[in-house]
Amino acid sequence: MKSFLIIGLGRFGTAVARELSLLGQEVLALDEDADNVQRIADDVTQAIVGDARDEAVLRSVGARNFDCCVVAVATDMEASVLITAILKDLGAKHVVAKAQSPVHARVLERIGADRVVLPESEMGQRLAQRLSRTNVVDFIGVSDDFSIVELHPPKAWVGHSLGELNIRAKFLINVLAIRHGAGGHVDVTPAVDQIIQADDMLIVIGTNENVNKVVELN
Repeated sequence: MKSFLIIGLGRFGTAVARELSLLGQEVLALDEDADNVQRIADDVTQAIVGDARDEAVLRSVGARNFDCCVVAVATDMEASVLITAILKDLGAKHVVAKAQSPVHARVLERIGADRVVLPESEMGQRLAQRLSRTNVVDFIGVSDDFSIVELHPPKAWVGHSLGELNIRAKFLINVLAIRHGAGGHVDVTPAVDQIIQADDMLIVIGTNENVNKVVELN
């Protein structure tokens, strides 16, 4: 389990916080709007009303102790930059900041944000999946129930063929493609005798529940 501090509970911050919580992670949500905090209180580990622009508030919640801090405040560029700078000064381990524009992103990068995102639809969910699980490379929500995930193969699958593993029958997911190595050749609709290698990336589709079961095999 990892610990996350989510600052700012707009649509993006709320999506990240809720998805991380669903993935079994420890989540502290922080926003200066009491209504926003109330709406998410039952979905996360802890939700607190507070102004993250105040260094004392970030100290009091132990910002430097979280595995990752997500600054989801973007509409107020000054606040976003200030909060990111304070987190870095406090020694936060990993700071992910949401940007509103490419210019905003460059400023955040220059003050030390470890990662900057320019969200599109579903980016909150995708970011949560990638931060939470190191073996997930990318995530695309196809619908509320189905997703496509690019992931490292479970160790037990390495050295075995797709036919041997009988993935579709046993795990109820489909392997759409296999990418061989970083930036390597992609086999679309790979053959059943295709042997899975340790450096392969599997692109699979299935229900969220069944995909998560495969992700958890590692």
